[in-house]
Amino acid sequence: MKKLINSVDSVVTDALRGLAAAHPSLRVDIENKVVFRAGAPRPGKVGLVSGGGSGHEPLHAGFVGHGMLDAACPGEVFTSPVPDQLIEAAKGVDGGAGVLHIVKNYTGDVLNFEMAAELSGDEGVEVATVLVNDDVAVQDSLFTAGRRGTGATLFVEKIAGALAETGAPLTEVARVAREVNERSRSFGVALTPGTVPAAGKPTFELSDTEIELGIGIHGEPGRTRAPMREAREIARTAMDAIDADLPLSGETLVMVNGMGGTPLIELYIVFAEVEAYLRDKGATAVRSLVGNYVTSLDMQGFSVTTCSLTGELTRLWDAPVETPALRWGR
Repeated sequence: MKKLINSVDSVVTDALRGLAAAHPSLRVDIENKVVFRAGAPRPGKVGLVSGGGSGHEPLHAGFVGHGMLDAACPGEVFTSPVPDQLIEAAKGVDGGAGVLHIVKNYTGDVLNFEMAAELSGDEGVEVATVLVNDDVAVQDSLFTAGRRGTGATLFVEKIAGALAETGAPLTEVARVAREVNERSRSFGVALTPGTVPAAGKPTFELSDTEIELGIGIHGEPGRTRAPMREAREIARTAMDAIDADLPLSGETLVMVNGMGGTPLIELYIVFAEVEAYLRDKGATAVRSLVGNYVTSLDMQGFSVTTCSLTGELTRLWDAPVETPALRWGR
């Protein structure tokens, strides 16, 4: 294993120190492992809190800032944040309008966010929760009951974050966040596994001629293993799975996401195939992202996430955002 780390025990705290040094727009509580938007809480604004295991950067800490999250809680690598972190985050962003938890559907995340919401409520912080479960690959996995939460988490954080900036109430921000999740679908493909620093070896094995279709962001198995093939065929397999679950039509937000180790040139090749597939279905990719946004350490591969847009969702997507990993309009 070759990793740019100091020790396996200090990976997350060392990374948080670097994040704090690189981005003065953030306030990083290294002791409690919470990343805050500078100036939080904002009076009268719904506070958005998300989090999850580290190793998926820039998710979630890279999306803290104007127009997205007010706080993010990174757990250890591929490990849920603990309730104490989440409670500190909620208290630190509550401006009197309540807090929205955005939770990927993994068992540890769900349980810890649920406990934190109850305990925060006991301390007078109103908390609503939105569960993200956009992955169409498998119904149940090693990490969750039901569908996994993957790329749509970014869509929910961006669109709900834009609405929260307007001063909308908690019930409305939660409603729109749930609508984004309901309109979004994802499918991932692995060419190689990633390596967790503490384990010191890949999370699974793939031969040089195999790929894993429907992989999860922690390396959990997908639908099947298949021979390596052209990008066009792999992209079509992913899009067929999405289209079969929620038929593609109309104006669509599309993300071709790298898993951490895939060159950008390859992601653009995949996006070209995804865009052509959409056109064949009578859909249009009117908004797009291509790059590493929801990763799995150094895994090579990609995921596709689509969201069927409405006029309201498009306006909120286009609204200004300024975070370390996503920014436009300011």
